[in-house]
Amino acid sequence: MNWRYEHTALALCTLAFTGTMVARLVVSPLVPQITAQFGVTNGTVGLALSGMWLTYALAQFPSGVLGDRYGERRVILTAVGATAVASVLLAASPSMLAFALFAAMLGVGAGLHYSVATTFLTRQFADTGRAVGVHVAGGPLAGLAAPPAAALVGSRYGWRAGVLLGAAVAVPVFALFAWRVRPTEPLRPDQPMGERFALGPLVELLSRPGILYTTALATMGAFAWQATASFLPTFLEVDTGLSTALSALLFSVYFLVHGGTQPVTGSVSDRIGRDATAMVTMAAGVVGYGTLVAAATLDLGLPVTVAGVGFVGLAMSWGAPVQSRFMDLLSDEERGAGFGLVRTAYMVTGASGSVVVGSVSDAAGWPVAFALLAAVMALGLATLSANRLLGLGY
Repeated sequence: MNWRYEHTALALCTLAFTGTMVARLVVSPLVPQITAQFGVTNGTVGLALSGMWLTYALAQFPSGVLGDRYGERRVILTAVGATAVASVLLAASPSMLAFALFAAMLGVGAGLHYSVATTFLTRQFADTGRAVGVHVAGGPLAGLAAPPAAALVGSRYGWRAGVLLGAAVAVPVFALFAWRVRPTEPLRPDQPMGERFALGPLVELLSRPGILYTTALATMGAFAWQATASFLPTFLEVDTGLSTALSALLFSVYFLVHGGTQPVTGSVSDRIGRDATAMVTMAAGVVGYGTLVAAATLDLGLPVTVAGVGFVGLAMSWGAPVQSRFMDLLSDEERGAGFGLVRTAYMVTGASGSVVVGSVSDAAGWPVAFALLAAVMALGLATLSANRLLGLGY
C-alpha cells in the first residue's frame, strides 16, 4: 500500500477517537478510590458516569452541525483539546459535585469527535466501510489498554493520577493532529445555526424509512454494546466462577477481538454489502451470548467461555457495516449533521442497555439477563433477514 495523505488522516482520526475514549474509560477502575475520597456510594459515582455518557451521546448531533459550519478539523481539535482540559479538571475535583460536573464536561468534549471524524473520513475514502471500521477500532483499542493502565497508576499514585492518563494521551494526539491534518473547508459556513436545529427537517430525516430502519438496527447493537461493556466482567466472575483477574483478562480479549474485527467487517461490507455483513455480526451475537449462558448454566468450562467471548467481540463489530449504511443513505450535504443526529438517537436509546440488563439480573439472574442480549441480537438478525428475503427495500 502506498501511504497517502488520507491514510495519515485515518490514522490520526483513529488516534483521536482512542484519546477521547481513554479519558472516559480510565475512570471506571478507579471508582473504589473515588468513593472513598469523597465518602459517597457507588451509585453516586455511577450517576456521575451516566451523566458523562449521556452528554457524550447528546453531543453527537451538535458536533455534526458545528463541523458543517466551521470545518471538521477545527471541531476534532476542539474535541481532543476539551477532552484534555476536562481530564485535568476531573483529576483536580475538590468535591463530588465538581466531579459530576467535570465528568459531564468530559462527555461533551469527547462527544464532539466521532460524528465529525466519520463524515471527514467518508469524504477521504471511496471504501467507506473499511475506513469506518478502522476508525471505530480506536474505541476497543482504548478499552484494551486504558482500564489496566489506570488501575496500575491509581494503585501506585492515587486515582487523580489515573484520571490524568486521559490528558496524557489527548495532548500529544492534539499536537499530531494539528501538525499533520490539513485545514478543511466548511460545507455550510453561512447558514444560520438556527436553521440546522429546526424541528421539521430533523423529524423528516429521522422518519425516512431507510434511516428509521437503520436507526433501529443501530439501537439494538448499541443496547447490547452498552450492557456488555458494563457487565461482562461481572457476569464472568459471578456466574462462571472465574477469578476477578481472569474475568478482567477475558474482558480485554473481548476488546481485542472487537477492535481487530472492526476493520475486517467494514472492508467486507464494501464487497458483499452492508446488510449481509451486519447479519454475520448479529448471528455471532446470538451464538456468543447463547454460548456464555450455556457455559454458565451447564458448567461447560473455560474453553467454551472463551469461545463465547470471542463471538461476542465479533458481534459488537456491527458498527462498521451499520454506520456505513447510514453514510450510504445520506447525501454529502446531510452527512455531517445527519449522521450526528441519528447517532444521538440510537446512542441515547441504546444506553438503556445497562439499566435494563442490570435490572433483569437483579430480578432473574445473570443467565437470563445475557439471554436477553442473545434475543436482541436474534431480533436484529430477523429484521435484516426480513428486509433481504422479502425485498422490503429499506
